Parts: sequence; C-alpha cells; structure tokens
Amino acid sequence: MSQITKEFGERLRALRLAAGLTQEKLAERADVHATYVGQLERGEKNATIESVCRLARALGADPAAFFVHLPGAAAESSPAEEAYQLLQGCTAAEQRELLRLLQDLLRFKRG
Repeated sequence: MSQITKEFGERLRALRLAAGLTQEKLAERADVHATYVGQLERGEKNATIESVCRLARALGADPAAFFVHLPGAAAESSPAEEAYQLLQGCTAAEQRELLRLLQDLLRFKRG
C-alpha cells in the first residue's frame, strides 16, 4: 500500500462519515461495489478517475476534496476550503443550522 492510496482512503472514510453514510450506502449512491469502497478506504486499491468522480458526486463533494491533504497539494487553503473542513466534523443537523446562520448573516450584511 502506498502512502498516497492510504491517505486517499483515510480522506474517503472521513468524507463518508461526515456525510453520515455507511460504505454500503455510499457504494449504492456512487454505483460501485461496497467491497470496492472498503478496499479504497483501507488503501488496498487505487481509485480510477471515474470512481473518484462518482464517489465525490455521491458525497456531494468536489473531487478535489480527496486530494487537498496529499503531498504536493497547495499549502494554503482557501477560506471556503477551511469552512468545508470545519463542517466535516459536524453532524448533518449542525451543518443545516450553520448554513441557516450563514444565510441569515449574509442577508443582514447585504441589507
């Protein structure tokens, strides 16, 4: 197992858990086999570009989200990426509440 496949798998698992999905549910949404998701998460398989895009779509994420922490990725993240990272640790209910707060704040600021 290479370091990159290991880190990709860890990132996939983190994104899946943040979305509140099981491996089976993610596999169903991405139209891949659940075993494949498990192998990716354990770093046992290399993901194809097609499967990365399917998994990202199923997670409601940008495919780049899988790679932002890999060696060679941009050292400085954007404010949007930092906000995204913060949201990863929140439950779906917390994410919805934070989104409502952000929308209210923007409406207030814009008058």
